[in-house]
Amino acid sequence: MEQPRRITDSFPRRRRRQAGRIPGRDKGKVKSWPRPRPRAPPPAEETPPPPPDPALLEMLRRFDLAWEYGPCTGITRLQRWERAQALGLSPPSPVRDALLEHQDSPDVTYSLWHKYAL
Repeated sequence: MEQPRRITDSFPRRRRRQAGRIPGRDKGKVKSWPRPRPRAPPPAEETPPPPPDPALLEMLRRFDLAWEYGPCTGITRLQRWERAQALGLSPPSPVRDALLEHQDSPDVTYSLWHKYAL
């Protein structure tokens, strides 16, 4: 009786490639991989500015908690101060001076609620 045919019988058999041998290359040659290039030193990082004065942060915290100047979520402290000024609410001028002086510090620029999702 004849053996049943398998699906693999219809495909030609191929020889396995030898491990470590690159096809199409001479047997004696081994490819040498390029050496890694030395990395450039990282750029010198600027030192972060010193933290703002605690008395300044307390004044800004009190400004954030004063609801007479309107809501403070979603905008910067300076935007809130300018909005209050435009509405005639007379916000404290030392707050504006401090905000303009420390524009690059996120602790001063953003309100207390900046870190929390709306």
